[in-house]
Amino acid sequence: MALIKSNSGLLPAFPRLFDDFFTKDLFDWNDRHFSTTNTTIPAVNIIESKDAFMVEMAAPGMSKKDFNIELENEMLKITSEKEFSNGLKEGDRYTRREFSYQSFQRSFHLPKSIVDLEKVNAKYEDGVLRVMIPKREEAKALAPRIIAIK
Repeated sequence: MALIKSNSGLLPAFPRLFDDFFTKDLFDWNDRHFSTTNTTIPAVNIIESKDAFMVEMAAPGMSKKDFNIELENEMLKITSEKEFSNGLKEGDRYTRREFSYQSFQRSFHLPKSIVDLEKVNAKYEDGVLRVMIPKREEAKALAPRIIAIK
């Protein structure tokens, strides 16, 4: 097995700078799904129906026990912390080992005047976390009706 030695000469940061220049989208200044540690913040869809809001969070490879969903006052906070480890046998030596740890937090403001905070529920299946946020009766859109002209 051959090990590749990194360039630690006069310009050790040059290869990394070069890699960042070609691998990052320099024109997308609003790309907030990626961090400098190569971890991602899960993308979220928010779908509004007549009766509720649905927050869908893409989180493949996780399980429902990896999430913590907290509702405090009018703030819905979804957090996760997960550490991935590769088990080594006794007597193994490291030439290089990179720990993999991922955590994120997403927060959403839920106004009491619009949503029923007591009926919020969540489900995780097929790599997607879904948080159902029912609307209050008085916030639901009324069905359209025809006004008669007198």
